[in-house]
This record gives sequence, structure tokens and C-alpha cells, in this order.
Amino acid sequence: MSKNATFADQPGRPALFYGWIVVASAFATTFVGFGSAYTFSAFLNALQAEFAASRGSVSLVFSLAGFLYFALGVLSGPLADRWGARRLLVAGMVLTGAGMALAGMARTLGEVYAAYAIGIGVGVGLAYVPALGTIQRWFVRRRGFASGLAVSGIGVGTLVMPPLAAFLIDHWGWRTAYLVLGVGAVVVGVGMAMLVADDPRDRGLWPDGDLAPPAPVAGTTAASPAGFGLMEALKTRRFAALYVACMLCSFGLFVPFVHLVPYALDQGIAQTSAVLLLGAIGVGSTAGRFFLGNVADRMGREPALILMYAGMAASLLVWLLSIGLWGLAVFALVFGVFYGGCVALLPALVADYFGGKNIGAIIGVLYTGVAIGTLVGPTAAGYIFDATRSYSLVIVASIGGNLVAAAIMWAVARWSRSGGAA
Repeated sequence: MSKNATFADQPGRPALFYGWIVVASAFATTFVGFGSAYTFSAFLNALQAEFAASRGSVSLVFSLAGFLYFALGVLSGPLADRWGARRLLVAGMVLTGAGMALAGMARTLGEVYAAYAIGIGVGVGLAYVPALGTIQRWFVRRRGFASGLAVSGIGVGTLVMPPLAAFLIDHWGWRTAYLVLGVGAVVVGVGMAMLVADDPRDRGLWPDGDLAPPAPVAGTTAASPAGFGLMEALKTRRFAALYVACMLCSFGLFVPFVHLVPYALDQGIAQTSAVLLLGAIGVGSTAGRFFLGNVADRMGREPALILMYAGMAASLLVWLLSIGLWGLAVFALVFGVFYGGCVALLPALVADYFGGKNIGAIIGVLYTGVAIGTLVGPTAAGYIFDATRSYSLVIVASIGGNLVAAAIMWAVARWSRSGGAA
């Protein structure tokens, strides 16, 4: 068979490779989980008014949930490697929906903290890393593209869920909005989570739907197909560099998801237009995940990740210099593209470096760095705003973090070319 033969050219292959069903399941669970989490900006002003709270203290609601859903990957990743991803995804979707509903019943800000942390924080934490880890086992040649499609659920969720939340808040109040979103999360999330499957070999298949074991892919390591052990991977320079780069990027990564809408409202922009800025991040993010993952499969995932970090830094500069709706819309769209591309690339790059056997555990540990940045960044931004009435210092720090992350990955790429990256 020709090296360039298409899927349909290969006799014996099913009409639809089940890996794409797994991608659809991961898409739906990331749509529900992160879409639910990213509605928070639409609720921020209502929560401030309801509980007479500062912007910093309300921002901590999101930061606690974000810390948990990234930090818990260190547990959910190994559990998925051992038990399978399906039961974790189902439990995560149930908790996410319950957390939204309970937040709508909260009588104190502390109860909102608990509902978000236990519900969305733990719920997304149980589902996210297992969903990503599973995709890496189903694909090799098209790993970046498949990962991008799966996590584009985050981008579409960011596009759809915040405007839907704003509509529900305007018509029925924030408490009913949370209840409606919670019920929807359970129905859609659990239904799609039931479709996930852990390994193509369990169905008599090979990655990418091939009829034989895959040949080594250009740009991957020469590690055995089983991959690195967890402790073996953690001792490498590549892992240490990725960890620091992810943490530095994450200090500013989620600030727009919490503070862009309040920032726009402070500039006199109408609520309906301000919420659409999150939708613009979602549009850009979806495009970035869909297209840049595929581009990275061709140009190499290391240089592509450097481009993502540099692009986020440049987009944040646009935010710093913007006044008015259109400037913020340009920022949101461009930021979304590079943020989405970054999220799509990371799991595929980890699989390239360390193999697939312990991919869930390795990604889970890596994302504890993201958790630290998520906990500190949005909350610090809120308190800095309370003290200075400005986000300028926060945005400058976010630009710096992304530039340093890009420099770190540039060093990793140099190690790779010299054969000394391990």
C-alpha cells in the first residue's frame, strides 16, 4: 500500500474509526466542564452585589475551582490509566452539574466557594486529564489534530455558555441560571461521557485506525512504545522545562476569563457586548485548537508551542493598549487563537516526549503547575484591581510570564536538536 494512501484506500478498515467517537466524547465533556466554569465572568457582578463582596474575594471562587480542576489531574490521570476514563468522566460531569445547581442555592459567599470547588473544581478535575490522556492512545500521526478537536470543546463552550448564562441571568436571575445550566451539564455531559473508550487495542484496532502497529513518527522520541514511567519522566529536563513554562504562562492565562467582562463594564461597555468578548475568545480558541493542532503536526510541536506563548504575550499587549469595544474584541479573538493552540499542543507534546503508557499520570502532574498559576493569577488580579483600580500591572506581568515561557521552550528545542533534551 502506498505511503500516501487515504483512509478509504485501505481494505478492512471500518467506515468510521472509533477514535473519532472518542474525540467527540472528549469534545462534549470539555464543552460542558469548561463552558460551565467560564460562565463565571457573567455571574461576577451579580455575586458581588448579592453578597456585598470585593472583586478580589469573588474572583477567588473561580481561582479555587481552577486550582482544583488542574491540580486533581495528578490523581485522576493515574486513576484513568488504571481504571479507565469512562467512570471518571461520568462522575466528573455529575459533579459539575451538581456544583452549578448548588451555587444557585447558596446563601453566603462561602457556600458559593464550596459549590464551585466541590462541584466544578472536582468535577472538571476528574474528567479533563482522563479525556485528554485517552485521545493520545487513539492517535499517533494525527495526534495534534485529534487533541485540537477534542479540546476545541473548551473554545465552543466559551463561545456558547457565557452568553447563554447572561441571557438566563437577565430573564430569570442568577440563581435560576445556575440551576438550568447545572441540569444541562448533567444531561449532555453524562450522555457523551458514556461513549469514551480507553484503548484502540481493546477493540482490535491500532492508533489512527491502522491495521498494523504504527511506525515511529518524525519528531517523537525513540522511547519504547510503552513509554516512560512516571518517575522516569519527572526526572527529565524536558518535563522540568515544560512544568515551569506552563506555570509561568498560567499566572495570566485565566485572568481574561474572570476579569475581561468586568473590565469592559468599567469602560462603559454594555453588559450584552461585554459578555460577547468571552464569546470572541471562544471563537478564536476553537479556531486555534482546530487549525493550529493540525499545523503543529506538520511544522513540529516544539516550535509551535513557542509560537503560542509568544502570540499570547503579543495579544495581551493589545489588551494593555486597547480602549473601547473593538480593541478588546481584537484582543479576545487573537488571545483565543493562541491560547487554544497552546492547550491543544500540550498533551500531544507530552505524548511525543514520554510515550502513551503513563500519559494520564504525566499530564496530571504537569497540570499542577497550571493549577498554581490559576489559583494565584485571577485572584491576585482582583485584589490588585481593588487596590489600584487598574489591571495594567496584571497585564504587564502576564506578558512577561508568557515571554519567559517562550524562552524556556526555545531552550528545550535547542536541547532536542543537540540530542541532549532528556
